[in-house]
Amino acid sequence: MALKFAANLSFMFTECPNLISRYQLAKEAGFHAVESGFPFGYTVQQVQNAKKNADIEQVLINVFTGDVTKGEMGFAAIPGDEAKFKNSIELTIDYAKALNCKKIHVMAGIVENPTAENDTVYESNLRFAVEKFKEEGIIGIIEPINKYALSNYYLNCFDKGIEIIKKINSPHLKLMCDIFHLQHIKGNITNFMKDNLPYIGHIQIAQVPDRNEPDTLGELDYKYIFSLIKEIGYNGHIGLEYKPKTTTMEGLKWVKNFGENL
Repeated sequence: MALKFAANLSFMFTECPNLISRYQLAKEAGFHAVESGFPFGYTVQQVQNAKKNADIEQVLINVFTGDVTKGEMGFAAIPGDEAKFKNSIELTIDYAKALNCKKIHVMAGIVENPTAENDTVYESNLRFAVEKFKEEGIIGIIEPINKYALSNYYLNCFDKGIEIIKKINSPHLKLMCDIFHLQHIKGNITNFMKDNLPYIGHIQIAQVPDRNEPDTLGELDYKYIFSLIKEIGYNGHIGLEYKPKTTTMEGLKWVKNFGENL
């Protein structure tokens, strides 16, 4: 089984400061698919045109997270921000539909001291989002994020992510299995992925701990991990959410060296 890779435009091709110009750079590098954070500062039409002109598929987009300069990283688990959350979902759906993108990463927000109230509003907001996604044929993705990458992020536990997905029990809510975060938070990558494949909606990769290319020095053997992904039968895209150690193009040598293709 051939693996399918998607360039993360928020992490790769940052030699170009213009996010929407990175669509063409990804295409020229040989990618057939991309993913990205929310395209702040660009209209739906601008992003749609960039994707169309590059003739490339968008497989995932992050939800509108609010004002990142004020520490906003989504609203799903923030009591009192339910209106902001609903607006962020509606706005991101507009972008996703224009890009023919079928997966939206729903971010939970920063919570310094989580309580049961956060748990309750998180579940309620996800149920709202799931109903909206169902109407549009979109899958919502939730991602546990490790404390070293983002401190005080509400969803920082893979077991908790799986628990809420099972509780809501909808084909429109799945887990982002970012192996970079999985290793930091939990480890036991093989058994976790084998046991939870039905709940995994998207995979992302980066080396641990420095978040560079999978062939750089670090804790993980990505040749083995790629063989594992093939073995369990995951057939979705693998997002390359890593920070190139030098340049994006220089770093892409790992694809050929690992016997894979873009």
